[in-house]
Amino acid sequence: MSATAEFTLTNTLAAIGIAGLFISLSSLIKEPERQKFNAILVGGAGAAYLSGGLGLWEFAFCTLMTYIAYKGLQHYYYIGIAWLLHTCWDVVHHLYAHPIVPFVPTSSAGCAICDSILAVWFFMGAPSVFNRFKYQAKTA
Repeated sequence: MSATAEFTLTNTLAAIGIAGLFISLSSLIKEPERQKFNAILVGGAGAAYLSGGLGLWEFAFCTLMTYIAYKGLQHYYYIGIAWLLHTCWDVVHHLYAHPIVPFVPTSSAGCAICDSILAVWFFMGAPSVFNRFKYQAKTA
């Protein structure tokens, strides 16, 4: 087991902020392009750890993520599943392998927090945060 860096409140808040920024920017993309873009993006995220220290397991994970991302072209649910799988892979890397950003020891732990927030958003159907604000403004 490798030594892990201390994960602080600042790291947590940064991860939450990155997830919020991603969701906001992604909300600017109109449907169905939003779903297609995010399916392609999560497929690429599966390759983020290819030289992350877990050998052939990295290739198996990348293959699994590619398949689930393909399914995500039709259903947001699969994109959420892919982000949850990536969350688990982030935790494994934080504890036992190389971090996703080599010069930031806590990057995989932060990525796990960010990815889990993204998964929830995708399970909700990836609604635009801007449409939600417009709806609330009209009812007030």
